[in-house]
Amino acid sequence: MSDRVAIVGVGMSKFGELWEKSLREITLEAGMYAIFDADVQGKEIDAISIGNMSAGRFTGQEHLGALAVDMGGLGNIPAYSVEAACASGGAAVRQAYMSIKSGEHDVMLVLGCEKMSDVSQSEAMDTISVASDMDWEGMFGATFPALYAFIARRHMMEYGTTDEQMGKVAVKNHYNAQFNPWAQFQRALPLKVVMNSGMLADPIRVLHSSPITDGAAGLVMCSEERAKEFTDNPVFVDASTQATASLALHDRKDICTMDSVVLSSRRALERANLSIEDIDVFELHDSFTISEIVLTEDVGLAKKGEGGKLVDEGITELKGEFPVNTSGGLKARGHPIGATGVAQIVELALQLRGDAEKRQVEGAEKAMAVNIGGTGATSIVHILGR
Repeated sequence: MSDRVAIVGVGMSKFGELWEKSLREITLEAGMYAIFDADVQGKEIDAISIGNMSAGRFTGQEHLGALAVDMGGLGNIPAYSVEAACASGGAAVRQAYMSIKSGEHDVMLVLGCEKMSDVSQSEAMDTISVASDMDWEGMFGATFPALYAFIARRHMMEYGTTDEQMGKVAVKNHYNAQFNPWAQFQRALPLKVVMNSGMLADPIRVLHSSPITDGAAGLVMCSEERAKEFTDNPVFVDASTQATASLALHDRKDICTMDSVVLSSRRALERANLSIEDIDVFELHDSFTISEIVLTEDVGLAKKGEGGKLVDEGITELKGEFPVNTSGGLKARGHPIGATGVAQIVELALQLRGDAEKRQVEGAEKAMAVNIGGTGATSIVHILGR
């Protein structure tokens, strides 16, 4: 059994609408970058964990674990394919964490991938919608923009959150993405443009929403005992937790609170022996900008209903007290569903290593990633430390 689990290599493909590349190519690219970054030999990797939501519907290819091992020429090692909707990447990281922590494996390659542009936008939306409760939401035509519109409208009614505050989240995350070479949108976004963008489901606008994205991300994780073989600057996983809530919004006591996030984030902080004020940088799941606002409240950065004020006051900006989504987040880095949770960990590992370049948070020592599935039915939280 390993005392701690280390991250010794990170890698990503470019995120965007990558029509010229296949799912195989982008996944192999991310994995190879992570392996090169760790300076690990293929024969030293003893298992793979891969997160993906729906490659079969998007590309026609399933059985991705075996495919990844085959593409990498890694022999006969075990491969674990993990699905938890938009939290599939985080689940793959957690699978590797538990496998190494238990002593079952020593060195693992973790991958997350999704190729969403191979189908039409309407087909992509239909595929994404299966992460909701299909009997009680999907079959009545409730898309994810509609479900998050329920959350946003209720948050506005209960707490006075504004369209402008949701827009400012998009502006902030696009600003950060300018400095991320892997991001889908590497340009600033004026608030006026966000406020004038088309309405998807009132009050959710087009530019409140994450895009359709292709991409892959990779990590090399290992036991603390092996970490020194690969790097003198490892990042350690101080805590990994997971919780669930009802799949359908209507079964929740309060649709403005994701109980799974509250529970999993509190457990993670307790296991890491930290308070929320000890965290220096955050990657919070912003599939819609209202989601970032809600998550800042649910992890404890703000009281319930005051998440919008954090944005107004600049607290979550790159140079703010608690920077959130330095990568650009799902909104601007992009959201290839199965890759997102792994990409969050890549960003935070770079921050803790001091390798985030122009988006670097100075002196970052502790970091938190929150990766959610659906409207928060699944929450996976990782706390990382130097």
